[in-house]
Amino acid sequence: MDIRLHEVRARLAVFPKRLAEVNARVEGARAQLIRAKEAHTQSLKDRKTFEMDVDQWKEKVRKYKDQTGSVKTNEAYKALLHEIEMAEKEIASAEDRLLDRMVAGEEYVRQVKAAEKAIAEIEVSAKTEQQAISADYAAADKQRVALEAERKLAVADVPEDLLQIYQQLANRHNGVALAEVREDESCSMCRVRVRPHTYQLLRDPNNEQIFNCETCTRILYSAPHPPAPQPQPVAHSSESSET
Repeated sequence: MDIRLHEVRARLAVFPKRLAEVNARVEGARAQLIRAKEAHTQSLKDRKTFEMDVDQWKEKVRKYKDQTGSVKTNEAYKALLHEIEMAEKEIASAEDRLLDRMVAGEEYVRQVKAAEKAIAEIEVSAKTEQQAISADYAAADKQRVALEAERKLAVADVPEDLLQIYQQLANRHNGVALAEVREDESCSMCRVRVRPHTYQLLRDPNNEQIFNCETCTRILYSAPHPPAPQPQPVAHSSESSET
């Protein structure tokens, strides 16, 4: 019962990790969606900035052109033409940046849609996994309660001093305080051979002495083995008998 209890408790201890892994996948998908939306928002802000840059440079070109009719000297006229040329270059550069940002914006929109689809699928899958994990946990916990009740009844007939020794060994060895001595006279837990005299006493049904493995210190026992089946006599036919 203690071995089974140890196994059940070990299963129960894993459930929080399993739930955390499922939740981490959901949170990772949500974080991806947030990053995609933030990138898209920033792209829209950059696009607005570049649009304003284009408009500002176009306004400067318009003003420079308006001034060309009122200049008095060739030098001033050439200076205005130079400013117009530089402004038009800035317009072209801003328009290129704007175009790049528009293309990038389309990619960010695609990423947002992909992230939204992914999180929808992951949330459905996670909900199914969480329900399965909860059901497994409930079943394992029910088994734990039943085993603990069964164990409580079993230890009632064990002397207190022996139970204390058993429990100390179980705590030291991950819940396994006993070790069977196999027919090859070795400890089933550490594989070390026990003394022949000890093995003989363990097989004696009248022996009440407790023996510990000299290596792993667990309490040794020898389980009774059914006798080997005896060979049946071969039946002979009447013809063979007559022969």
